[in-house]
Amino acid sequence: MDPDLGKNIVDCGFVHDLAIDLASGAVSLRLNLTTPACPVKDEFKRQAEEAVRALDWVRTAEVAITASPPAQVPGQGAEAAGKPGGLRGVRHIIAVSSCKGGVGKSTTAVNLAFTLAQMGARVGIFDADVYGPSLPTMISPESRVLAMDPETKAITPVDFEGVKAVSFGFAGQGSAIMRGAMVSGLIQQLLTTTEWGDLDYLVIDFPPGTGDIQLTLCQTCALSAAVIVTTPQRLAFIDVAKGIRMFARLAVPCVAVVENMSYFEVDGVRHRPFGQGAGEKIVEEFGLPHIFRFPIDPGLSSAGDEGLPLVVVDPTCPTSHTYAELGAAVVREVAKLERGSQAAISYDPASASFTVWLPGEAVFHLDAAEVRRNDTSARAIDEWSGGTGSPAPGLGPEAGVALAVTTLGNYAAQISWKDGANQVAAYDLLLRLPRLSDQALEERRQSNKAPVDLASVLAAASQHPPSAP
Repeated sequence: MDPDLGKNIVDCGFVHDLAIDLASGAVSLRLNLTTPACPVKDEFKRQAEEAVRALDWVRTAEVAITASPPAQVPGQGAEAAGKPGGLRGVRHIIAVSSCKGGVGKSTTAVNLAFTLAQMGARVGIFDADVYGPSLPTMISPESRVLAMDPETKAITPVDFEGVKAVSFGFAGQGSAIMRGAMVSGLIQQLLTTTEWGDLDYLVIDFPPGTGDIQLTLCQTCALSAAVIVTTPQRLAFIDVAKGIRMFARLAVPCVAVVENMSYFEVDGVRHRPFGQGAGEKIVEEFGLPHIFRFPIDPGLSSAGDEGLPLVVVDPTCPTSHTYAELGAAVVREVAKLERGSQAAISYDPASASFTVWLPGEAVFHLDAAEVRRNDTSARAIDEWSGGTGSPAPGLGPEAGVALAVTTLGNYAAQISWKDGANQVAAYDLLLRLPRLSDQALEERRQSNKAPVDLASVLAAASQHPPSAP
């Protein structure tokens, strides 16, 4: 069984090239998975061989593992799929973002990229911070200068430990001193003119903030998912929440939270010098599915300073093990998103209600105003005071009128309200709200029906009389 999709390997379409020799009792088959980095591929192989060998007549069972992406929709090219230029061979693009500097975002991006490569995936990493590029310090490629084809103007990325890497720091220019509009154009050029080749994952190390550069990155390419990086402090939470809202408005699902500098250990006792709770608050308020806490680890920072990611230098240490768990979570969540969200939500203006479909739950209906009143993501972001009080009880008449609603993967919905507010409504929150019965829903629809203006109907009929038979 696929633990994430809840289906067996046959229903998932993984089984190929089944060959049976009754005379010798030999059975062979191939499991074609959707990604070479599948964290349970060895378990699939073991269970499949055990299941086949359990048959009385089977003497030998041989299971091969391969991986290839699902077939592309006819007529949907790389450009239509949001993969222009050199990105055409990139299957998934993962954003690593914090919206606040100094929280260990680049360390997370680099170690995540090399973790995915260790899992068997073809990986690239793009350092999008032109003002202060980190990648040239954190990795040590043999060639430290990007090459450009003089005819095609295509950029060839540097290579380190099998991971392709691009940074403005490898352009021989150091860090940039230029205005925002120029930086946005430079980042777009670096990202799309690089010949990335065929990659399973491209990790983008986002610069801090939610301005032009971040929006350029989101609009230049179709992001598959985002990983949010924070620290335990309350101030970091406020800034990170802005980033989650930015990704939500662009329909990019956030699949994991990384809380760096979470603690350090002395004699087996954990100490939390920066407090605790920011990571849990993000998961609770926005419904994100995973949180990973990393300690204050001198080995982690020194490895980055020496140009060797920790997961490469010491892949078996506890911190590297946590990065492996993060990589596995990203792979699983992206695979689920690729097969389509199992959740859905729609808005009915006639009854001012939402209809929600969630896996394992009966379809249910919610009052739109009630959803808005329980907007935990709005409570979380008073950017001036940092307060966490409930929204004002006297919401305006347009506060409960939804203009658009989209699913954010398998954890939340993004709702745009008529009064200009945007809400990230976690499915866990929706499950806790009081529900509308079918009878109440119909009564709402009937009471909101506009009365028929007979004079207007007759006037319209006189202007368009029926044609003679």
